[in-house]
Amino acid sequence: MQRREFLKAATVAGVAAAATSNLLGQAQNSAAPSSSDSEMQYRTLGRTGEKVSAIGLGGYHIGVQSNPAESVRMVRTAIDRGITFMDNSWDYNDGASESRMGDALKDGYRNKVFLMTKIDGRSAQSFNTQLEQSLARLKVDTIDLMQFHEIIRMEDPDRIFAARGALEAAVAAKQTGKIRYIGFTGHKDPAIHLRMFEIAQQHGFHFDTVQMPINVLDAHFRSFSKQVVPVAQAQGTAVLAMKTLSCGILLRSNTVSAVEALHYALSQPVSVVITGMDSMQIMEQAFTAMRTFKPLTATETAALLARTHDAAMSGQFEPFKTTAMFDGSAHNPDWLG
Repeated sequence: MQRREFLKAATVAGVAAAATSNLLGQAQNSAAPSSSDSEMQYRTLGRTGEKVSAIGLGGYHIGVQSNPAESVRMVRTAIDRGITFMDNSWDYNDGASESRMGDALKDGYRNKVFLMTKIDGRSAQSFNTQLEQSLARLKVDTIDLMQFHEIIRMEDPDRIFAARGALEAAVAAKQTGKIRYIGFTGHKDPAIHLRMFEIAQQHGFHFDTVQMPINVLDAHFRSFSKQVVPVAQAQGTAVLAMKTLSCGILLRSNTVSAVEALHYALSQPVSVVITGMDSMQIMEQAFTAMRTFKPLTATETAALLARTHDAAMSGQFEPFKTTAMFDGSAHNPDWLG
């Protein structure tokens, strides 16, 4: 089952509703809010200096509602309650996620958010085509953060940094004001993220952000938090957490609750925890986690990781690492250009 088919089925079935010692010391500092109000905390986005909400609104899930007006209502409700970080992607729901978010950001809402989207194109030409489509759908002149999407193959960094590759187009788009910051995402293997950093360093390029799976199972299996986060921190690259609940799949391990999982991710040295909200009920779950959040202590973290160890070791509850279920560009190679 492809990722999009699974996610739509999960929405109907209500799956979402079910839904290393060195790093720990760093996490206590990074997880501390820079400012707060009654429902939200705000953190610094790496060395960009931008202040963003600690919870980010996942873009895929905002495009699955049967009524587009409901999607708009959810986005605006999230913003009204303090969420400022908006996640999205050129390919989510065949563009519907960006279009609906664009509608929601009218009437002054655009000025209240930090807007991110992702581009699949690996060549300059495909990047530019997709970027123009994203700008049109989102109904904006500038996207705050553009990220190269699904860096899940070892050759992806080489293609992006090649002559006439996507990076050339991204840098040009930044110079003309179409985008402000540049990052990358991926969910397959930390070794691929590390290669992206390595190739960037060879080209003298600094990524503003990096998005990766951060959850209670990741700590045990192909761990992004152990292998990639320290590199990002050393470079001042902001870490964006995703796959915290993995569309509810992680909860099937029966080792952790949704709020516990969100508290764990929020306790890591991350700027934003991006989580999907396909209903008001799930949105409320995210706000409950935020209101009740206090950074986990070393003892609390150790106990949580001990509880999740056995379930994590096969990778079955992190299928984005072990299967092609979440690999949109693998099912649609033409997206890469």
